[in-house]
Amino acid sequence: MKIMCLNGWGGKLYDKLLPYLTEEDPDILCLQEVVHTPESEKDWLTYKDGNHILPQRANFFRDIQTALPNHIGIFCPAAQGVLWDDAIKIPSQWGLATFVRKSYPIIEQIQGFVHKSYSPNDYGDHPRSRSAHAVKVFDYKENRPVVVTQMHGLRDLKGKLDTPERATQAHKLLSLANGLTENKDALIVCGDFNVEPQSETLKILADVGLTELVTTRTTKGTRNSHYKKESRYADYMLVNEHIDVLDFKVIFEPEVSDHCPLILTF
Repeated sequence: MKIMCLNGWGGKLYDKLLPYLTEEDPDILCLQEVVHTPESEKDWLTYKDGNHILPQRANFFRDIQTALPNHIGIFCPAAQGVLWDDAIKIPSQWGLATFVRKSYPIIEQIQGFVHKSYSPNDYGDHPRSRSAHAVKVFDYKENRPVVVTQMHGLRDLKGKLDTPERATQAHKLLSLANGLTENKDALIVCGDFNVEPQSETLKILADVGLTELVTTRTTKGTRNSHYKKESRYADYMLVNEHIDVLDFKVIFEPEVSDHCPLILTF
């Protein structure tokens, strides 16, 4: 089974990302920073947050679903805010999405919040609402269930330092994952955690027996040339003892976001 985790950057590089996904064709794709704008047929809209202005692929969720026609896509919104079509405000939902190959039946799933709750009328003040999603699929080749849990960790304007909110977030993520995981189930936990490798978040996850794959396989981090800040780590993937890792890579080329895709084969 092949699992990919990626922060999609709102689809800014969708023209490179879509053919890449078609070629890689992961069995499960865990995607963060997903835009879903059901009231607009526009290809592009603009996100504005003070001086932070970004083009957004208006229906990024639909774009990915089109690129992966053999997958079931599940969109998990964290907030509905406003994108801009020149001077016109367009309501748009933002969150994460999980895409599962149809040959792997989803037998259970949980969607929940790891920070705050759904923000229905605005993206909200920083640190904003953040959600997580767990799916339990059945792997017929190995004759066993596999649980895949992803999170987009909160963004603190002060940086990636440890905070009580991040500790609470890590425990909520574990609770959500454990809600689907029985004794011998294979478990993967991944996402854009927005923390450093020495963080309390990763220690909390390690203390329950999860092994982190990124820091043991690269010293280059998980950000590429599109990311201009000093910190190079944001994305992580962890597995329990029931995952036999055949291959794990942090993909620096091609650049399909300002984050690197993480790909696990087991």
